[in-house]
Amino acid sequence: MPDTVALDPQKVEEIFFDCFFREGEDTTNHVAAEGLMSTIGFNPERLESHRAEIEALLAELPDSFRTDSGESFLNACEDRHGNQWTGLHQRMEQLFQLGVGIGKVEYPYPREAWGALPGGMPYVIVRP
Repeated sequence: MPDTVALDPQKVEEIFFDCFFREGEDTTNHVAAEGLMSTIGFNPERLESHRAEIEALLAELPDSFRTDSGESFLNACEDRHGNQWTGLHQRMEQLFQLGVGIGKVEYPYPREAWGALPGGMPYVIVRP
């Protein structure tokens, strides 16, 4: 996989759903990933198999997401080149949940404080 890839909403969705458990799989060992609306349990092996792709997609977000204070979730609709890659908050949430799952994304403020942030949305940090 190349070091840079275009942020693509279909690719995010494809990876997201591929990391779900399939019928008959043991869900006891799962990776929990908090999002805005839900917490998802990913299949750890499939999630790990997509690590490089997820990291490459996260690297295409604006640099402001890679600071100690992070950036508002609302600004994740644009890539680091200033292009809007999605108009769906759901796709942005999926990308961040994948990042949480591989340990590259965190929320610097507790959920209880999100309502006080701009737009009532969390800030998000993408770790190197």
